[in-house]
Amino acid sequence: MTAALGVQRCASALAAGGIVAYALEGVWGLGCDPFNPAAVRRLLRLKRRPASKGLIVIGANPAAFAAELDALAPAARAAVLDSWPGAETWILPTRRFPAWVTGSRAAVAARVPGHEQARCLAAAFGGPIVSTSANVGGQPPALTELTVRRAWGRKVDCVLPGAIAGRRGPSRIRMAGSGAVLR
Repeated sequence: MTAALGVQRCASALAAGGIVAYALEGVWGLGCDPFNPAAVRRLLRLKRRPASKGLIVIGANPAAFAAELDALAPAARAAVLDSWPGAETWILPTRRFPAWVTGSRAAVAARVPGHEQARCLAAAFGGPIVSTSANVGGQPPALTELTVRRAWGRKVDCVLPGAIAGRRGPSRIRMAGSGAVLR
């Protein structure tokens, strides 16, 4: 299967309400359509993660988060844009992402990943996708495609062949505006 075909297959699974596994900079992720409550509930059940924690969403480019970026002061917006694409997740004010993604907060954790294949997946899907590490809560995240296939192969609808980009661990999470590091 070509890389483009794999991306399209996984994007189709997302559009059908499925859950996909894909590589990021430092860990493998699980994703779904953030606006599909059944898909998000299923993903949270698989991960054994409470909805109150909220979820990260990724986009193909900053335009995926235009509404959230427009709500920021110019200096804060510049700091976010200067870090993307990359392993920087920012807490941005939002009114459009649902409570099952935000953990009932008025903010969303968003980023444009530095991993090209993950950006291609979001582009093929046509919008932001949930991006949470491919592990059950409290367990180490998956670092290889083989680990993902063994742990999640029959539980997810599509695994996008690939490899992490060499970073160690998940993205850093920061508050837009103050730049405070949360993780």
